Amino acid sequence: MVRVTSRSAAAAADTVVWHDVECGAYEADLDLWRELAAAARGPILELGCGTGRVALDLAARGHEMIALDADPELVRELGARARSRGIRVRTAVADARAFELPDREIALAIAPMQVVQLMGGASGRRDLLLRASLHLRRGGRLALALADPLEGVPAEGASPPVPDVREQDGWVFSSMPVAVRPEGDAIVIDRLRQAVSPAGTLDEAMASIRLDSVVPEEIETAAAELGFEVLPRRRVEPAGDYVGSTVVLLEAA
Repeated sequence: MVRVTSRSAAAAADTVVWHDVECGAYEADLDLWRELAAAARGPILELGCGTGRVALDLAARGHEMIALDADPELVRELGARARSRGIRVRTAVADARAFELPDREIALAIAPMQVVQLMGGASGRRDLLLRASLHLRRGGRLALALADPLEGVPAEGASPPVPDVREQDGWVFSSMPVAVRPEGDAIVIDRLRQAVSPAGTLDEAMASIRLDSVVPEEIETAAAELGFEVLPRRRVEPAGDYVGSTVVLLEAA
């Protein structure tokens, strides 16, 4: 029997747990990042690395990885996972809009899973592009994934997907998207996060994720103004309950 308590285990569960629940199982884009990394022939920077879903995969394949995220808990967890697997990944805690690394010869910078849509509008996206341009070597590439959470369906007709579920140490964590709604120049995804303890106690909390509504042309226009060459876009197709994404590909002059 599941018992509901007032203690907010769902809210108290750390950033790492919910990042793994909501992002950790996604694999549809890995082939593209592997392809781009294989062609890069130099250091690779991941913006918004989280707990290392992509960075650890590429590092395990022999690529020199630098993993950056604004959340220190996620970066610490990535470092711990890298050490436990005997993989070398350099890490940095920084905002993708304002980072400063000693590296100025990055061959490839990537921003998977709609990281660029978390920048808080056009000025934030431009700041990300500028910071990346300062770290890329000439001919280095920047790849930015963009998704439409509504997949072209009007908000009132969109059906929320099934929950993301993860079991850990006897706990079962579930994150259910319960609404996808437009809000100004963004799309807000409301999630019901539930945690069931080994004893069967259920707790839940709401969380909202705000994604900028932006089309590839907007990114490409801003990038061209900063001196990037716009390359043909790439596509990650929908997989299971995950929406597809368009990957804007840019080259530093």
